[in-house]
Amino acid sequence: MPPRRSYDQYCSAARALDLVGDRWTLLIVRELLAGPRRYTDLHADLPGVSTDVLASRLKDMERDGLATRRRLPPPGAAYVYELTPRGRELLPVLQALGRWGEGELGERGPTDAVRAHWFALPLLRALDGEGVVEVTLEEGEFHLHVGAEGGPVYGDGPAPGEPDARLAMDAETCESLARGESGLRDAVRNGRVTVSGDGTLAKALREA
Repeated sequence: MPPRRSYDQYCSAARALDLVGDRWTLLIVRELLAGPRRYTDLHADLPGVSTDVLASRLKDMERDGLATRRRLPPPGAAYVYELTPRGRELLPVLQALGRWGEGELGERGPTDAVRAHWFALPLLRALDGEGVVEVTLEEGEFHLHVGAEGGPVYGDGPAPGEPDARLAMDAETCESLARGESGLRDAVRNGRVTVSGDGTLAKALREA
């Protein structure tokens, strides 16, 4: 493997960019925040990335201690990639970057790809406390692990077991939340987000 490129600057920001500044790296981190993922799943959820670039970035992340590769036991027997504790520390970095970029979203363009779980991190920023939240959008379903430490931050599909809260909203509302134009609690009060469930998170949203 060729040596890692470096800015050769004695600056923590430069050192961080040595590891995650390449195109696609932070988006791979976004996908791996859902837990272990197969290469084929990563490729499917990163439209536009070539197979060569994805493989190269994953090797770089392994070398730099951000991700690991392991084989699932039978009957799965597939290789998966997952974040190391060091890699999971990039969650607040992605959250800060996402908040900073809210104003750049604008209206969704006709060629813009979208996956339901790409709205997980914006919604996570709007939720306090701990628990599992199931989210239903026009693009599909995903669930959030609010306040989780050391495990997956979100996952595709319905929540495993009974979630603490269920949220349902249309595409316009979801995109407005992602752009930072409206807050989640305001959207609940205005009836644009439907909340169900008896958990603490559901009650907090209904009473906000």
